[in-house]
Order: sequence, then C-alpha cells, then structure tokens
Amino acid sequence: MEKKAKLALEDGTILEGEGFGHETTATGEVIFSTGMTGYVEGLTDPSFKGQILMSTYPLQGNYGVDEDWYQSGKIQAEGFIVRELCKKPSMFSPQKTLDNFLKEFKIPGISGIDTRDLTIKIREKGAMKCVIATEEIDDRELIALAKNQLSIVDMDLVPQVSTKEIVTFGEDLELKIAIVDCGVKKNIINSFLKKNVGVVLFPYNSDYKTILDYDVDGMMISSGPGNPTRVTETIETVCKISNKLPIFGICMGQQIIAKSFGAKIYKMKFGHRGSNQPVKDINSGKVFITSQNHGFCIDKKSLNDSQLHLTQINLNDNTPEGFSHEELSVTCVQYHPEAGPGPNDTEFIFDEFKQMMLNY
Repeated sequence: MEKKAKLALEDGTILEGEGFGHETTATGEVIFSTGMTGYVEGLTDPSFKGQILMSTYPLQGNYGVDEDWYQSGKIQAEGFIVRELCKKPSMFSPQKTLDNFLKEFKIPGISGIDTRDLTIKIREKGAMKCVIATEEIDDRELIALAKNQLSIVDMDLVPQVSTKEIVTFGEDLELKIAIVDCGVKKNIINSFLKKNVGVVLFPYNSDYKTILDYDVDGMMISSGPGNPTRVTETIETVCKISNKLPIFGICMGQQIIAKSFGAKIYKMKFGHRGSNQPVKDINSGKVFITSQNHGFCIDKKSLNDSQLHLTQINLNDNTPEGFSHEELSVTCVQYHPEAGPGPNDTEFIFDEFKQMMLNY
C-alpha cells in the first residue's frame, strides 16, 4: 500500500510523493548530489549531517545496501529525496534494501518527486531549509517547521559527529598521523592505512598538547558538516600546532586551516556535491575529476592577505580547491581524494603527504 509523504520548503512549496523508510517528520537543509552511484556512501557521510539529501540521478536503491560501503556507523543525512525507489535491488549479495536501510536508522525518505525541477529551483534560489513528513501533518505546520528551523550556518554539527574518545588504527605501521575528527569518513582512515600510515583519531576539541603527546608524525583536519567558522576549538589547535608538525586538510579541514591563517569563509549558493567536479592543478596544468561534498568555501581574495598559496582551482566556478603554505609544511585540498564514492584520480595526494611527513 502506498504511503503518502510530503516535502515542504521554506519558500512555501509543498511537494507530494510516496514515503519510504521511517515514518516520521525531519527537518534539514535540502541539497542535491550529482553522483550516479554512491547513495550508501553519501547517506553515511558525516558531512551530510543537518541536511536532507537529494540525488539528481533518478533511480536509487537498485544495487541494494552493503555495510562495507558505510562511511560511518550510521546514516548521517536527515532524510533522502529520490525520483524513483527501487524496491527489488539487483546485486549478487545485497544485505538490505534502501527502504530497510532508512528504517533501520529511523530516517524518512520520499520518492515520486520531480528531482530535476527541484534541482533547478535550488540552483536558482540556493539551498533551502525544508521538511520531510512521512506521517500525517498539516501543510501550514510543515511550512512553519521549514521556515522556523535553525539555519545550518548557525548550527553546531561537528560535536554531533566527532569521536568522543581517542582511537588508534594500525599501531605498528612506520608512520603515525593524528586525524582531528570533524566528521571523518572511513575511506580517509583506510587510505592512510593502505599507505602504511597508522592513524590516531582525536575528538574535534582535543588540546594540541594531547595530540603532541602521542608522538605523531603529522596532523590532518578531516572533512565534516556545517559551518567551519563555528569549529573554534579545532581552529585554535591548528594555530598552535602548525609550526610543529606537517598538516594536511580535506574539505572542511581545508577551510578550518585557511581560517586559522586569516582567510575568510563564505556559504556557497548550492555547493559542490557529486563525483564529477573538474579540478586543475595550477603548477602542472593537469586536470582531475574529483568527488566533492561541501557548501562552504574559502574566499579566494582573502588568501592574498595570508601566507597561503593557491595550488588548485575548480574549473566550473574558479573556486579554490587546494593551497599550501609559503613556509610551513601545510597542504590542503577541498575535494575528497579518498573518494567513497567517486573517482580515484587524486589518490596520490596521500602519497605526497606521507612523503612530506618523511621529509619533515
């Protein structure tokens, strides 16, 4: 039996569709991702905390769900919007359907939505606050919930996804990196382990002295959700440790490191989310296809007043995609070299940072 569901936007738009997943009402910022595959990795990516994810590719759930693809221990997105839900996946060993996956983690989904039209609306008006309801609720109440919820700019999301304790991976490997967990993906940890680099995972608010006590060879600031300027504890840690260790940043990590050196951050109109963003390396002229997931960006002009040197740019909109420090061993990228999902064009970034740690 079809279960009716509604999607309400802060501009007063009400869209009706078929509900799946958990029967509830959820709020968040509606955003779109352009990847043709990777719905499991996307839904479990901590960077989607506080957001309702919409896939532009129309069919979702067609290859089922496998826990090996999780990027964290649970679904992090607040809800899922699709054009068509596949109820009978085709794969040699799917562990569960997309519908059951959402039910397991009490997340609502809505199908039957014209995702192409909604994507155009977001591109024109920008990411908006919204509500998914897979239970009976009045339209006026839905619109009020959408309008009155806190903006993602003002939310503290990193504390909700960061580890609560220090965790070690690969203790006997040749090098050891500290990862400050602002919402790390499993593939980031695994990418270092594959390069024989052990990982010590720290809570986002760890004191710099605690990190140094672990005798690490470098430090990385991870990706994560929400507004990077609100993660003041991590910004302070970078300020105090930047001249003591090689530092690497991915996505939000790049923004936090840039902020610690005086650069400015702004919220993008609708962000970059998907597996097909072209990035050009300024020095070599090479172009890479990258996986991205961010709604905030570094103000490129503000880099001129810092010691940060722009190394890579996005070919779609010319936004900063990478920088290094003029004197210190600091390097960052805005995209996700660990993929999960996405292309592996930039996996070499982990080799380069490993070499930076060896040379330090």
